[in-house]
Amino acid sequence: MSKHIEAVFLDRDGTIGGSDSIHYPGDFHLFTHAQELIWKLKNDRIKILSFTNQPGISEGKATKQDFIDELITFGFDDIYICPHDQSEGCACRKPEIGMLIEGAEKHHLHLEKCVVIGDRWSDMVAASKANCIKILVKTGAGISTLNEHYDKLEEINIEYVAENLEEAINWLYSHYEM
Repeated sequence: MSKHIEAVFLDRDGTIGGSDSIHYPGDFHLFTHAQELIWKLKNDRIKILSFTNQPGISEGKATKQDFIDELITFGFDDIYICPHDQSEGCACRKPEIGMLIEGAEKHHLHLEKCVVIGDRWSDMVAASKANCIKILVKTGAGISTLNEHYDKLEEINIEYVAENLEEAINWLYSHYEM
């Protein structure tokens, strides 16, 4: 066992549910066991924070509040959403670390004691830049991340590649203090 985990930043689309494309609130469905895994972490006093790019907000396809309302019902302690399109060059859109820094500052977290679980290369690059523990899931875009974007990951030491969120959380519990 190494360090105590303070928080888990979870990506939305492809990680906790949906697929490798965006499903807007109302059409988004959690993967089997995702809800109970979120509550398991919460019951062990681990902060669960959303960490998601949602450019459809800037395009008027949904509101930030629509996403917040949905994610709160899943049990998230706090929600960090980048509403910007990739072309806007903001500091919050993954692979930038604005959402991770905002969450760390608000909740007094040490990012090296936080975990990022996601299915895209941008999740892993952001986690690496912020010195977080990195777990890539093969759901959603995870397989294409490994097969098509490996060049973006070659300098990154991903701690674990999991088949799904359940395997990711089980690995976390077996390797870190929770």
